[in-house]
Amino acid sequence: MDQTKRPLKIPPEFATYAEKHGIFDMYKRLIEQLVIARPEDPIAYLISQLKKENDDVPQIIILGPPSSGKRSIGKMVCGKLRCAHLTVQNLVEETDIAIRDQIYAFLNEGEEVPTALWIKVLRERLNMYDAVKKGWVLEGFPQTRDQALAMQENGIYPKHCIVLEAPDTVLVERAAGKRIDTKTGDVYHTTFDWPGNPEVQERLEEPVGQSEEAMVQRLVLYHRHLHGILRCYGQVVKTVNADQPKADVFSQAFSFLCSQPRSNAPHTPRVILLGATGSGKKVQAALLSNKYNLVQVACGHLIKQAIAQETKSGMAAKPYVEKEMMMPDSIVLDILKERLCQLDCVTRGWVLHGYPRTREQAEQLDKAGLRPNRVFFLDVPNDSVIERLTLQAMDPITGEKYHMLYNPPRSQEVKDRLWRNPKNSEENVRKLLSQYFAYVEELSDFYVEGQHINADQDPHTVFEGLESMICKPLPKNFTT
Repeated sequence: MDQTKRPLKIPPEFATYAEKHGIFDMYKRLIEQLVIARPEDPIAYLISQLKKENDDVPQIIILGPPSSGKRSIGKMVCGKLRCAHLTVQNLVEETDIAIRDQIYAFLNEGEEVPTALWIKVLRERLNMYDAVKKGWVLEGFPQTRDQALAMQENGIYPKHCIVLEAPDTVLVERAAGKRIDTKTGDVYHTTFDWPGNPEVQERLEEPVGQSEEAMVQRLVLYHRHLHGILRCYGQVVKTVNADQPKADVFSQAFSFLCSQPRSNAPHTPRVILLGATGSGKKVQAALLSNKYNLVQVACGHLIKQAIAQETKSGMAAKPYVEKEMMMPDSIVLDILKERLCQLDCVTRGWVLHGYPRTREQAEQLDKAGLRPNRVFFLDVPNDSVIERLTLQAMDPITGEKYHMLYNPPRSQEVKDRLWRNPKNSEENVRKLLSQYFAYVEELSDFYVEGQHINADQDPHTVFEGLESMICKPLPKNFTT
């Protein structure tokens, strides 16, 4: 058939599949690995990379001055993410005996270990199964800018870099009370974190080099190299104040680890707005449509349009609308699918409100290939909804809308002729609210990545919250 006579329809499954499986990011990652590794057989190398079960593993560096809590935060992060915990000590202990002896020889003579030797140890450790499969947390390394640059040249670059910072006076005080469990390597403090187990207390020993003079020298050395290291990791760095309770430090660090960088992959927003009557779905959809040129899709309006145009689905829906009966989901889905598969929706993206209302409808929408990449629940207290709707009125002459509390008419003449929609009666509003809350939990369980927005505030404030979550990647959900 001539495509000038029939609107071009592109299956939405194309974009959905590519986005779900990260096709664009996969190509980008493979090309990066090719450039870094420069294998002799690129095809075989790419095949081996594709055989990896999971490439999206944690790759984290934790830096900080002495006694800032790197070890404690590193262990907490590894316990949460179940990844390999790498320190300078265990890197040396787990490497080959010949390399270990070389490193100890440099350390015993008071010389710096060559960067090339450190990189060799680090590469061997990162190629082990646990680091490849589950990811890694590297604590206290790199220690110089040269080491950071050498890591980058060898393709070792973190997804997140956490820098702990605290005043030097606090760090010196911490070092004075620092104690180490000789059996487990756990770090304790005589004042802030003393173990309750008597057996552990007996094993604690004061570490070497924790005097005030030694700490000052180590701090001077750390600050000398810090700025050079941070210039290498400018895009992935988060500084966290370590002069606070350990739980608060971990909370801030883990929130940063859950964040994801913005991808260069093409992004077509497919947004669903869910909320009770009066929650502002229509207003937010209009704002999103105007700013980002999204196609605004209102389910009720689509049904009326299909009936007016006398389409096949519209004629099937007409008897239900005339008799005010509940329409079968299959008819509504056909109308929606026909609209969302059109070229403007596929290329520009869409924002849908008024559907789905039940989990069954959401599942049918998903099976039809119309999967959203953003779902927002607009939460408003019932009292606020009743106040919003029951006090609304319209001037039948000018068509201007008023609210008797927030935007009352200025003259008594206008007030006397105001018309109120019978659908906004308190009884009907409560009925609609009960219908929404009967299914909202099921919808929330289905849309696991759905974001709840406080919609009981200024519409533009709500819009800013929606906008930020559409433009930026959603936080990652780590499972323990």
